[in-house]
Amino acid sequence: MSKHEFKLFTDMVKKSQEAIPYVQILDEEGKIVNKGMKSSLTDEQLVELMKTLVWGRTTNERLILAGRQGRIGNLPPSEGQEASQLATLFAMNKTDFVLPTYRDMIPLVNHGMPMKNAVLWYRGHMAANIYPEGVHGLPPQTIIGSQIIQAAGLGYAYKRDEKDQVSFTYIGDGGSSQGDFYEGINFAGVFNSQTVFIVQNNKYGISVPRELQSKAGTLAQKAAAAGIPGIQVDGMDPLALYEATKMAREYTMAGNGPVVIETLTYRFGAHTLSDDPTRYRSQEEVDAWLAKDFLIRMRSYLGEKGLWNEDMEQEVIDATTQEVNEALDLADKEPKMKVSQLLKNVYEVPTPRIEKEIAMYEAKEEN
Repeated sequence: MSKHEFKLFTDMVKKSQEAIPYVQILDEEGKIVNKGMKSSLTDEQLVELMKTLVWGRTTNERLILAGRQGRIGNLPPSEGQEASQLATLFAMNKTDFVLPTYRDMIPLVNHGMPMKNAVLWYRGHMAANIYPEGVHGLPPQTIIGSQIIQAAGLGYAYKRDEKDQVSFTYIGDGGSSQGDFYEGINFAGVFNSQTVFIVQNNKYGISVPRELQSKAGTLAQKAAAAGIPGIQVDGMDPLALYEATKMAREYTMAGNGPVVIETLTYRFGAHTLSDDPTRYRSQEEVDAWLAKDFLIRMRSYLGEKGLWNEDMEQEVIDATTQEVNEALDLADKEPKMKVSQLLKNVYEVPTPRIEKEIAMYEAKEEN
């Protein structure tokens, strides 16, 4: 291959990576930078979105504190990612079905699951997975990527039954390298599933940096192999996240098939409370991302419009703190789970071996 031919080839590769659209409306200073794509949110909706974002951050902070107090188990916090979770969810209908990862408990609660269930889930209690009627969501998935296939199937069912519903799922950047991810988006594409896949690129799969997980120039471009669209969005821009997700929902509901959205975000804290992120990333990197925090942008943008102030924010913080504290107290009153109960829920019809184990533990529990 000549130098000229080599350059032509490398230019084609570069263009294929640059073909992925990048969506941003609000910059780090809270200024509108994309005149071609304006926010469609009314002032009332902007305030509601801001309340939701502050609620998400406060919930994270209170649960982290509860984890350090030993009141819940090993929490995977999502500080920094709340906009990728909640601004995208804000564009969905309450009847749309959410399939979360273990880091996406906050959007699941926002979608209708009681906060008490969240606390119980972090404690490993089976009562966490008993939802009230009308909650359109599954318990958080700890098996990386499994929810992608489930979302593809559910989205196909909505398509087949002509439902005005979308299945909506999250995954991390590391999870996008799982086989289930490729299989899920592939079959979702084949069957035109009414599904929106959100890849939250927070730069690390636990301690492994994004560049060591995949050679792909973007994670959104992985959608091309499945014949479906993929876009990148500034994950610290709630306005862009909302508009991109709203359009993705409209696109899939029009019968065009699924969409992959990659949000460029960051995990401010540890992977879980047992993780030490200082071992694999610098404080300078963290500080640079803290300056991009979506709350800074939204405070500035809404403040200039006269829609937000410190008193309003403190009111949300106080109400959320009370909500989490009450959920912790309610979870404390939940009867402790028995081993026999756990075994009864492994299969709908217990195997002979499990039946014997159930009988054995029930005898012990009665004494």
